[in-house]
Amino acid sequence: MKTMILILALALSMGCLIGQDITGDWHGLLDLEGVKLRIVFRIVATPDGFSATFDSPDQGAFGLPVNRVEFVDQILTLETKTPPIIYTGTLQDGTITGILNQSGLELPLDMRRAAMEKPVYLRPQEPQEPFPYRVEELEFPNPEAGIKLSATLTMPEYTGNHPAVVLISGSGPHDRNAELFGHKPFLVMADHLSRQGIAVLRYDERGCGSSEGEFSGATTLDFASDVISAVRFLQKREDIDGIGLVGHSEGGIIAPLVAAEMPELKFTVLLAGPGIRGDSLLLLQEEMIWRAEGSDEAEMERSLNINRNVFQMISQMDDSGVLADDIREFLAQSVAAGLIDIPEGYSEEDVIAGYITRMTDPWMLFFLRHDPASALEKLGCPVLALNGSKDLQVPARANLEAIGAILDRAGHANYRTIELAGLNHLFQEAETGHPNEYAAIEQTIAPEVLEIMADWIKKQLGVK
Repeated sequence: MKTMILILALALSMGCLIGQDITGDWHGLLDLEGVKLRIVFRIVATPDGFSATFDSPDQGAFGLPVNRVEFVDQILTLETKTPPIIYTGTLQDGTITGILNQSGLELPLDMRRAAMEKPVYLRPQEPQEPFPYRVEELEFPNPEAGIKLSATLTMPEYTGNHPAVVLISGSGPHDRNAELFGHKPFLVMADHLSRQGIAVLRYDERGCGSSEGEFSGATTLDFASDVISAVRFLQKREDIDGIGLVGHSEGGIIAPLVAAEMPELKFTVLLAGPGIRGDSLLLLQEEMIWRAEGSDEAEMERSLNINRNVFQMISQMDDSGVLADDIREFLAQSVAAGLIDIPEGYSEEDVIAGYITRMTDPWMLFFLRHDPASALEKLGCPVLALNGSKDLQVPARANLEAIGAILDRAGHANYRTIELAGLNHLFQEAETGHPNEYAAIEQTIAPEVLEIMADWIKKQLGVK
C-alpha cells in the first residue's frame, strides 16, 4: 500500500522553502509505477525567508501549502508531515536532482525551471467539439462563504425549460471535470446527460481552478453549502425546471446532506456513495487495499489496530487539544512497543506529529464521525445508488446494503441499489480495482453506468 499513498492523498500538504537563488516555479515529473505525475513547487521570497506552495496538476490539486524547507550549500530539503514526505535534491546548473521519500519508498524526482508537458493519455470517451448542446461558462455565489464558484452549464439546444443535474465530486481538490490522471469523468458524464435532454452544472471546487475561496481547512459541510448555492442559482433561472443531484464518493455523502435540507429536489444519485460511518469505511478501505496487494497479514493487523484505537478516541472526545494529547501518548506507547515502524529519514516525532495533524484535521474529524444514516433517513426524493463490485475505496456490498437498510427503516418507497460487476471506484472496467490501475485504464467511465443513470433520471423527471 505504500506505493499508492501519494496517488490517493489528493489533499497533500507540503513543506516551506528557505534558501537563496531558489525562488520561482520548479517543475518535475514523478514516475509512480508507470503513472506520470507532474509536480510543481512554487517558491516566493518573504520577509522571513521563503514560502512555497505545491501543485499536483494531474491530480487536480493546486496551491497546497508547504510546511518546512531547508536550502543549505545548494542542497534543498522539503518536508511534509501529512502525508510524511521528504524531498532532498541538489541544485546545480539550473536543475535540482533529487529523491522523494515517502514512508520508505524512494522515487527519483528532478526539478527544472521549464514547465513539463502534460502526460499524454489515450482517453477515447472524452467528447470533442462541436457539441450538440449549448455550453455556458458562468459564476454563481455562495453568500454564506462570501465566495464565487466558477462553473460550466451544458444545456440542450431546444428552447423551453430543462431538468437539471448538479454534479458533486469526491474527496480532495477537484476542478469542474473532476479530472484525475487524465480522466475527466464529469465532462464525460455531462456530455452524455446533456445529449439526453438534461442540463448539467459542474463547477470548480472552492479554491480550485477559477473558483474563489480556500479548499484547505474546509469540511464536508462547507462543500455542502457550495452545492446548496449551486441549486439556488439554478432555481432562479427561468430555463430550468426540476433539479437533482449526482454525487461521487464524498459527493455521495454531500448529496444526501443537501437533499435532506432541500426537499424540493427531484432525485439523488449516489455513485460509490458511503452508507457506513466514516471510521468504519476507512478501516474497511485500508483492509481491502492491503489484501489486494497481498501485504503481510501481521503488518496489516498492526496498522488496522492502531487506527481502530485512534478512531475510537476520536468518536469519544470532542476537545481537540485533549484528543491530540491522547493520540500522542498512545502512538508513543505503540512506537515503544515496536508496533509502529519509523521510516528512514524520519524521527519518531515526525511520524507522530504527522499522524496527529492528519487525524485532527477538521475535514477528517467530520468524515470519521459522520454516519450517512443521519441524512439518508430524511430523504423523500427518489434515490439511485450505484457501486462497482471491484471498488476498494467504498466497497460495494457493505455500503449498498447499508444504504438499502437505512432507506427501508425510513419507509422510503422509491429507491434502487445496483452493484455493477467488474467496475472499480471510478466505475471503470478493471482487473483488480486497485487505485494504481486508474491511470492505465483508457476508459473513463463504463457506458452502462451512463446509460443506467440517464434512463433512471429521465424516468423520475418524465423526460422522453
